[in-house]
Amino acid sequence: MSKLTKRADNYSEWYNQLVETGGLAEHSAVRGCMVIKPHGFAIWENIQSQLDKMFKETGHQNAYFPIFIPKSFFSKEADHVEGFAKECAVVTHYRLKNAEDGSGVIVDPSAKLDEELIVRPTSETIIWNSFKGWIKSYRDLPLLINQWANVVRWEMRTRLFLRTTEFLWQEGHTAHATREEAIIEAEKILDLYAEFLEEYMAVPVIKGIKTASERFAGALETYCIEALMQDGKALQAGTSHFLGQNFAKAFDVQFADKTGKLEHVWATSWGVSTRLMGALIMTHSDDAGLVLPPKLAPIQVAIVPIYRNEDQLKEITEVVLKLKKEMEALGLRVKFDDDDNRKPGWKFAEYEMKGVPVRIAIGPRDLENGMCEMARRDELSKELIPLDGAANTVNEMMTTIQDNLFNRAIKNREENSHSTDNWEGFIDIINNKGGFVYAHWDGTDETEQKIKEATKATIRCIPLDSQEEDGLCVFSGKPSKRRVLFAKAY
Repeated sequence: MSKLTKRADNYSEWYNQLVETGGLAEHSAVRGCMVIKPHGFAIWENIQSQLDKMFKETGHQNAYFPIFIPKSFFSKEADHVEGFAKECAVVTHYRLKNAEDGSGVIVDPSAKLDEELIVRPTSETIIWNSFKGWIKSYRDLPLLINQWANVVRWEMRTRLFLRTTEFLWQEGHTAHATREEAIIEAEKILDLYAEFLEEYMAVPVIKGIKTASERFAGALETYCIEALMQDGKALQAGTSHFLGQNFAKAFDVQFADKTGKLEHVWATSWGVSTRLMGALIMTHSDDAGLVLPPKLAPIQVAIVPIYRNEDQLKEITEVVLKLKKEMEALGLRVKFDDDDNRKPGWKFAEYEMKGVPVRIAIGPRDLENGMCEMARRDELSKELIPLDGAANTVNEMMTTIQDNLFNRAIKNREENSHSTDNWEGFIDIINNKGGFVYAHWDGTDETEQKIKEATKATIRCIPLDSQEEDGLCVFSGKPSKRRVLFAKAY
């Protein structure tokens, strides 16, 4: 197995190589789209499974809506169409035919659609068209819907998982009787996303609000979580939007309150995508390959037998199957790799590259001594542990590794978070150090845009836990009441 480019030499190339060499994804024949390979999809399934459980525990139900959206729907919400117009793929015809000159297949001009269809970039419009028929009375509220789907946004510059023309995600869409209930919902989901990233992905995040220029198209407020990658760039890991009554009014979704009075509902939408895979890779992985938090690893323990003949393998297998059963009884996901077509060294390298948290090696001498070798992926360390009680030891190690990855990511963020009060210091940090920069901003779109043009850094969010603090804008020198979070970002 070929070695990866070192992160310090070329972080971007390291990432691209790891995604492909680690068996996560590859570029497809369709420009800008990816093929998610079994190992990558198994990780995504674990992400999906846990999030789906959390959504359902908070009262949400899954549904599914069409991938095609009538073009006229987009014209009903002006900000929404403006925000997505440049990314839309449009279906104009519904049939092909053979060219008369035999040159191949062409679009049949007689099969032009009466109304063009947009390939789903997001589903607010098609969903709110349905909500109009679902919501009649206050008894129908709140309506808490989620869907797992694919979306298409026509990207010119793509990178596997981080930005692709087609990607997988979940999108929640909810309707409420009051403004307050909708805001509580948007904030609840933000907290849920933060909990998932920190508890399961071991990725620490900053919760905040987007500036007006960075809001979701059609939203009154966009809440977000921002994570810091190892190269000092930020990654927006999830968003939750308070939509006000914009979509309800656009699609005339009203309900009769307890007095019989008709009111437009209040709305939210929220989502995370396969971009989380990119966050997982760039937060934890190293020059040897993928590093996975145990809670999301498809294989948590790989057991590799070391033997020279069938008799040794038979003896080892008997012990391993008992150990495997004990581990699985504790809830561990275990693979016993007795494939005779691969050497142990190849298997060790494979599991290291794919980020399996713990690897166990057992040979004849280990059996004699009642021991086995346990290798930790997060520290690239090995130790001998007794076979008696090994299942409990490995199970406890999962918690140790999960905590270690989170604490390591916290340490990286702390070491790469800076505060500055002057423009020269701001430029120096952004260009030479990277990371998060806390600085004052005068609150204007003009200043925000000028900072972006000068440095390529953007306001990632206005942190929810930020305190009021009198200061002067780092760029304009105008008064400011609080610091905001700047960074270059993916």
